Formats: sequence, C-alpha cells, structure tokens
Amino acid sequence: MDISESRPVTLSIVTATYNCAAELPSLIDSLRSQSDRDFEWVVSDGGSTDGTLELLRSITDLRVSISSQLDFGIYDALNRAVRMASGEYYLVAGADDRFAADAIANFRSAILRHDTDLVAANVVYGEHLFTIKKAPSWLVGEKAFIAQHSLATAFRTDLHTKFGFYSRKFPIAADSLFVLQACRGGATRGEADFVAGRIGSHGVSYTDWAGAATELFRVQLMVGCALIPQVVLLLLRILKGSSASMRFLHGAILRKGAT
Repeated sequence: MDISESRPVTLSIVTATYNCAAELPSLIDSLRSQSDRDFEWVVSDGGSTDGTLELLRSITDLRVSISSQLDFGIYDALNRAVRMASGEYYLVAGADDRFAADAIANFRSAILRHDTDLVAANVVYGEHLFTIKKAPSWLVGEKAFIAQHSLATAFRTDLHTKFGFYSRKFPIAADSLFVLQACRGGATRGEADFVAGRIGSHGVSYTDWAGAATELFRVQLMVGCALIPQVVLLLLRILKGSSASMRFLHGAILRKGAT
C-alpha cells in the first residue's frame, strides 16, 4: 500500500494577517500551486482596512476560513487560527511566505512516516538555507529542534492542550517558548530532509533584532537555562545585531553618496 493511503492525515495552514494585501498574493499563488491541495487555510485577521479581507474573500478555489477582529498581535491571532483549525496537524505561514510546490505532499508523507508530534523540514530565507542546528538548546534555542517555526514545521494541533497556546507575553518569541516547552517536555519529533519553501523578509524577529534577542534571553531563562551563559549569549547577539545594522547603515550612506 502507498504510504499516502495508509491513513488519512488532515492538515491546516494557519496565517495571521493585518493590512498585508500587497504581500498575500505570493502566498496565495503558492497554495494554489500545491501538488496536494487537500488542506484548509485558516486566516486570522486583525481588522485589516487595506483590501486584505476583500482579497481573501474573493478566493473560491481554496478551502479558506477567515476570522477578522481586533487582537493583540501575531500570536494572539495565531491562537485564534489554531483553535479554528480542524486539521490533525497545522503549519504556520506568514503573509509574505511562499510554500514550495510539493510542501504539503512532503509534509503529509513525513507525518505518516514519523507519526510524531512535530515534523521539522528545512526552509530558505534570502540566500540562506535554514536547517536544524546541531547544537544544544541552551545555545541555539528552538533551532536545536526545528529549522524555523514558519513554513518548516508541522505541529500536531493537540500539542496546545498539553503545553498551552502561544504566550501573549512574548510578541516576538512566543513560538520559541512554545517549541522549547514542547520539545523539552516530551513532545516527539521527526526530521524531514526537504525544503518547505521560502520565508519572507518582513518577520518581526528579523526586523527587530534587539527585541528578538532580549525576548529569547527571557524565554531561555523560563525554560530553565543557566543565567550566566544566557547573559553572555545576549551580549553576543546584541553585538552581532548592532554590527549588522551599522554595516547596513554604512552601505546605505555609500549608496546615497554615489547617486
């Protein structure tokens, strides 16, 4: 028997949106291009006024569920979407992310093969391929267990019954906290060697490096990591982020001067 016929696996894709009508078309196109279209897309919107809702409601060739109301940010919206989802597993997709054409088919096969609480694949960001890091979680956080929260990981939906939903205390790193609590708390995990897609460049963890560094520091302490190593890592992340920002600013000044 083909592995895809051994038992049904229901999949949901969950997305938080807010005034992202310009970014959504690439994600929509990637969903329409899936070789396996047996999934639902649950969109939790924060009250968009830019045409996002009209765009979503115009979709007739995908199974889409839409909820729109004021919320407290990305993770509050994702929690609402996860509660709405009917799939046994769910994948998170940002509004400017894009799935590879065989992503859903590959995840379905990997879920059947591993039968674990999480299935972790790979993902592309810019020119970089993100994979699971071969390092302890006290050093690299959730990247010791997954390559990326968005696009690259299938989560068993009922994990939230045991480990809670995404924390509203961490606007940037709530996903890190959830993954660390689940994986350190006994959730089973399978690794799949395929590229799930390409994540966009508007994620807050990439645009607010200082906020991401400080929230990860707090998360690591919450899950029991020793204080002194985490202070050192925080300082290193701040130095790395500030150096990158200075290089970007320097490049921008040079480009402006050349025009």
